[in-house]
This record gives sequence, structure tokens and C-alpha cells, in this order.
Amino acid sequence: MIAKIVEVMHVPELRRKVFFTLGLLLIYQLGFHIYLPGVNTEAVRRLAEGQGFTAAFGILNALSGSAIGSCTLFSLGVMPYISASIIFSLLAKMVPSLEQLAKEGAQGQRKINQYTRYATVPICFIQSFIVMQGMIGQDIANAQAGNALIDPELFSSFFYRMGVVMMLTTGTLFIMWLGEKISEHGIGNGISLIIMAGILSRVPALLVYSFSADPEGRTQALTMIAILFIIVVGVIVFVTKAQRRIPIQQAKLTRGRRQLGGVRHYIPLKLNSAGVMPIVFASALFIIPNLLGQIPWLGWMNEYLGYGGGAGSYFYLLAYPALIFFFSFFWTALMFQPNEIANNLKEHGSFVPGIRPGKRTADYLEAVMVRVTLAGATFLAALAMFPQFAGRMISGVDIGLVYVIGGTSILIVVGVCLDLVDKINAHLVMRNYEGFMGGGGSEGGASSWARRRR
Repeated sequence: MIAKIVEVMHVPELRRKVFFTLGLLLIYQLGFHIYLPGVNTEAVRRLAEGQGFTAAFGILNALSGSAIGSCTLFSLGVMPYISASIIFSLLAKMVPSLEQLAKEGAQGQRKINQYTRYATVPICFIQSFIVMQGMIGQDIANAQAGNALIDPELFSSFFYRMGVVMMLTTGTLFIMWLGEKISEHGIGNGISLIIMAGILSRVPALLVYSFSADPEGRTQALTMIAILFIIVVGVIVFVTKAQRRIPIQQAKLTRGRRQLGGVRHYIPLKLNSAGVMPIVFASALFIIPNLLGQIPWLGWMNEYLGYGGGAGSYFYLLAYPALIFFFSFFWTALMFQPNEIANNLKEHGSFVPGIRPGKRTADYLEAVMVRVTLAGATFLAALAMFPQFAGRMISGVDIGLVYVIGGTSILIVVGVCLDLVDKINAHLVMRNYEGFMGGGGSEGGASSWARRRR
């Protein structure tokens, strides 16, 4: 592994990209240490140590890598931009004009990205206001004298509230700009790397809090966490890389004395083609009743729809996986078009062996995708519910740490890491290096740097 890192550092272009990416990620982390004006930092620390923030905010932080409870400039993270991206991903499949724009290649994608940036601004305003009212306003209403996050008199000012909304919006737009610069001049997808950095940055504090709360069970808890982490990462890597390959036969064509075509290849159908989107949609639906449940006369919502709280949360344990299954099939149906794939195969003279081209091929692809999606949805539901049961297995460990090492967060982190390794391998293979994880390059896989040493 060290030899591979050395090889990466010996490629000047790749080295510049790596250090540029690390530098912008460092700037991103510095933004979480710039508090909003008028914030009582001691009250923020008290709430963070006492887990005073709602479970809904914890789920949002786990999904987007943000830090809503920190009251800092970058509290929202890239959550508004993710929301806008999801909206336009759905609209691109439902609105004919956007669907046509998406088929125009790179130019159409740039236009959609521009619309996504425009949509991020109003979403920032809405989410900033909700966070400000739900987090700061609730604390002021219930806080004792001197313990509020912000002085109630200051918070009652309209101009102060608008200033906070503007600052949170500006912070998110700056993060969005950092992500685009990483994608353009760095290595990997900038927004994905920012989400991963936000998730991993919370791990040290969660570890310190968990182990300081129960010093006697520290060794046992650490061992359990390490074992669960290794098992979960292995399963996620296996499922992420798993594919259902549908064989494709290209028709043979005769041109004079030459015979063309006849090549066999395949269509790779990923086992988890929907990624983390079903969990994001299902969690978003449960966040609304959890926020409303903070209102006294709507407390029954927390009892029946809370994140694992109360006897009535059995409804949550049943409804949450059901929503994940629904959104897995919904997202796959939008993104996977068997009729379009069957028509493209027919136009290019390809076919599935044993299946008649056209409608029969589309029906076959749809049937295979349904079975594959069922397996992927089962995996996502089990992974999403894993922290609920692992938190009860390991006593004295913060539920936020369990979400990071064994829930949706680790699925995001592993997916981003695999994508990053693929991009590094692409750079190394172009320069005749062996590859970051040992994948063979040209000339027998030997790197040019190793040949220079010999």
C-alpha cells in the first residue's frame, strides 16, 4: 500500500490534484470552526455533549455530512445542493424538455447543473429558516437564563434572523463552489468527497464521547465496534461491486470477403443500482413528523414515528423498511428504461441470446431488474435498520457513532472511496503504472517508476 502511494506521488499531475483536493477539504473543515455571530459556544458544547439536539438532525448529519447542531457557518453542509440535485434527477425523467436536454451530452448536462445551482439558493433559504427555528428557536423557548444558544432579545430581531439565513446560505454556496473546483482541478467527485469528509470528521469526537461515558466497558465496546465495522465494510464492498451480467451477442455482418461483428459482451446491472437514494427519501419523510413532534401538542408523532423511541416506534420499524423498498423500485424504474435499451440493441444489431429482439427483450430486462432490485432493496433496508439494533447490542456507545460506522454513512464513505480508487487507477494506467490497488496496467502491469529504478 505504501509503495502504491509512493507511485501516486511520483506522478506530477496526480500529485498536484491530490494536494489541491486535500487543501480545499481543509478549508471546508475550517468553516466548521467559524461560529455564527452571537452564538454561546459553551451552550453549543453543552448540547453536543448531552446529545441535546433532535434525532432528526442527527439523521440529516449522518446522510449529508453536515453539522446542523454546530451553529457554524457551514452548518447546512451540502444538504441543499443534494436536495436540488435529487429534484432535477427526478425531473429529468419526468419532464420531456429536461429529458431531451439530458440527452444532449455534456452541453445539456452543464445546463442542468446550472439549473441545479439556481435551485440551491431558494432551498438554502428554506432549510436555513427551518434549522434556525427548529434548533435555535426551540432552545431559546425552553432554556433557562444564561443557557440559551443565542440571547433571546438578539434572536427576536428580524434583521438578525435574516442575517443568519444569509450567512448559512452563503456558507452552503461556498461549499458548493469548493466541490465544483475539486471536481474540475482535483481528483474525484468534489461533492461526494465533501460529504465523506464531513462524515469522517465527526468520528473522533464521537469516539471520545462514547469511551469517556463508559470507561470500564471501553475495551469491550472498542472490540465490538471494530468487528462490526470490518464486517459491514466487507459486505458493502461486495454488494457495491456485485453485478448481474446479461450476455449480449452482436449480429454478424458480411462486407465483401470480410465478416464483421459477432462479438459477445454483456450489460452490467448493479445489484444496488439505486445507491443511497432510497434511504435518503425514506429518511426525509420521517424527518418531517420528528420535527413536528417537538411541538407539545404534537408529541404523539415522536412516540409513533420517532427514530426508535417509545413502544409505538414499532410502526417506524415496519414503515421505514417498507419505504426503502418502495423508493428502491421507484428510483430504479425512473433510471432504468428497458424499452429504450431494447430498442438501442435492436438498432445496433445486438440481441440477448435466446430472446427475441424488441418487446421480448424489454420484458426480459425488466424481469431481471426486478429481481436484482429486490436483492438490493433488502440490503439497503437491513443496512438502514442496522444501527437501531447495533445500538442496543453495544452499551455505552453513542448512537451517532453507530450510524457512522455501521449505517448509511459508511455506505456513502465506502462508495466514495471505491470511486476515488477507480479514478486514481485511471490516471496510473494512462501512465503505465500498475494501479493503486494492484490492477494491471500495460506492459505486463509493471510501472514505469519501477522500471526506472531497475
